[in-house]
Amino acid sequence: MSSHTHNTIQVKKMNVELVKNALKAQGIATKASIAGLTKLSVATCGTILNELLAIGEIIELEPDGANGGRPAKQYRYNANFGCVICLLVRTEGGIHSVSYSIVNLLGETISETALELPRIDTDFIDRLIEGLINDNENVQAIGIGIPGVVHRGVIGVCDVPALAGQPVGPYLEDKYGIPITIENDMNMTVYGFYHLQNFEEDKTFAVVTFPKNHFPGAGFIVDGRILSGNTTFGGEVSFLPFGIAREEQLRQLHTEEGFIRLAVMTLTSIIAIINPVTIAITGELPRESQLKDLQEGCLKDIPQEHMPQLIMQNNTHREYMTGLVTATLESLTYRLQLTEKR
Repeated sequence: MSSHTHNTIQVKKMNVELVKNALKAQGIATKASIAGLTKLSVATCGTILNELLAIGEIIELEPDGANGGRPAKQYRYNANFGCVICLLVRTEGGIHSVSYSIVNLLGETISETALELPRIDTDFIDRLIEGLINDNENVQAIGIGIPGVVHRGVIGVCDVPALAGQPVGPYLEDKYGIPITIENDMNMTVYGFYHLQNFEEDKTFAVVTFPKNHFPGAGFIVDGRILSGNTTFGGEVSFLPFGIAREEQLRQLHTEEGFIRLAVMTLTSIIAIINPVTIAITGELPRESQLKDLQEGCLKDIPQEHMPQLIMQNNTHREYMTGLVTATLESLTYRLQLTEKR
């Protein structure tokens, strides 16, 4: 394929995304209003709209004749043209669970279910996905959130032992032939927190979690982008140099004095390195009554003017699912790599 042909295809795909995004944002739109939003020509928008109409991805409504003259055709994005499946894998207090949502292409939840399980492995996830694909029409992508390190779809260190070292992403992508997004739970939680804030400009934001019986972890948004690191190891704050063995770290986190000390060291490190506007403290171990001690502990080293807002939120299911749904829907969009936001 020539570079000219390749560039032409890229431009066409990007223009299609512009039209779809404009239609999603407006709800109901005409060819002219979409052209105004996208800065594309009316003719280009008309061609793209006709193509999307032919495959059923958009719906043509009754013409708008409110202003007199020849009524303009109106279009609406068809949210039910397809759906995505999002699975949250969690382990808390020794209990493994999977929550899954079926979500339409506008991010609206169609159904949601939670299961508690004695064991979660690749075979279970595969069978669950196979059943959900059979039960739902036109599944276009799958997203899976994992309490562990994920690199190119391969799970590394993980709180669910049977998933550690498993190439879950490549296996599922090869079997089902649709985009598979597998992401660290903290990255998806911070992504969800960030999107729910509706910031008007790019910010730096952090989430740190202190789960019971597991090591802490963190997720970072820096200037509006997820910070994952070279091998997606970013956020593994349990590997900070606390000067004690990891087993001792876990023991101390479950004591009042030890938790405050280690949490303050963790928060101070995050503040000094990425300078976030807010840090959300989550997990089963933190308590609202500890917020003042954590704030004062950080201020012993961090100047007041650089101290972020600290918020405490133990239950982050909504944020976790919001982040995963957003990332999974984004996997369906075409964009040049250098404009990628996640």
